[in-house]
Amino acid sequence: VLFAACELGVFDLLAEAPGPLAVAAVAAGVGASYHAMERLLDACVSLKLLTVETRGGQAFYGNTEMSRVYLSRISPTSQCSMLLYMARTTYHCWGHLAQAVREGKNQYLQTFGVPAEDLFTAIYRSEGERVQFMQALREVWSMNGRSVLTAFDLSLFPLVCDLGGDFFKDHLPEADLYILARILHDWADGRCSQLLERVYRSCKPGGAILVIESLLDEDRRGPLLTQLYSLNMLVQTEGQERTPSHFHALLSSAGFRDFQFKKTGAIYDAILARK
Repeated sequence: VLFAACELGVFDLLAEAPGPLAVAAVAAGVGASYHAMERLLDACVSLKLLTVETRGGQAFYGNTEMSRVYLSRISPTSQCSMLLYMARTTYHCWGHLAQAVREGKNQYLQTFGVPAEDLFTAIYRSEGERVQFMQALREVWSMNGRSVLTAFDLSLFPLVCDLGGDFFKDHLPEADLYILARILHDWADGRCSQLLERVYRSCKPGGAILVIESLLDEDRRGPLLTQLYSLNMLVQTEGQERTPSHFHALLSSAGFRDFQFKKTGAIYDAILARK
């Protein structure tokens, strides 16, 4: 329901309207069937995604505060691109979760006909999908960037490299601080070690690495959201979500020391280690 309303632009239309709209206006505005739209809008009301008021025997619909803030594209904190990426890519992979558990590998071949080893081919399967995914990542950091970037005092590191590109092959510039945001969870331990060793070699003496991931509790019994993320890594990547001690082992093996981690209370947590 949420995915369909986002894709149709229901929240966008209501955000730009001067007031609540009737079913006919919403259906006409997004090019949809009147009767089908009525069902979708009523489901959104029950899910607390929309409000409804009755005037003269007719229902008028509007955004809730949450929908106005997070589901309308005109909002600076919109998460619409991420939801559309999830609808068009992630959601389809989850349909093969049982098979992923049987095989222990991602389900891109079954879902999109893309070899399991080509992790980002499915995500970048068209220019439009690639652009949407990049916009989705920007949306995530509009909500979560501050909590992880203020978890530690980073003022000691004047030259920062926010790692991107083909970081397994491309030259890594020398820097005081390397930020690896939601990178390691895509990869198995061996590939993580390979990347961390490359970062360590490029890092200036006294420099550091900031790893941004969603941390599992040490007993792996929570948080629930991180457990679900880890299942998502199963159906979509080679990786997993990890505990602080797991990251400690990976970073120590690459040569990093003075390991610290901080649970931010938000979706993503922060790890800092020094060279």
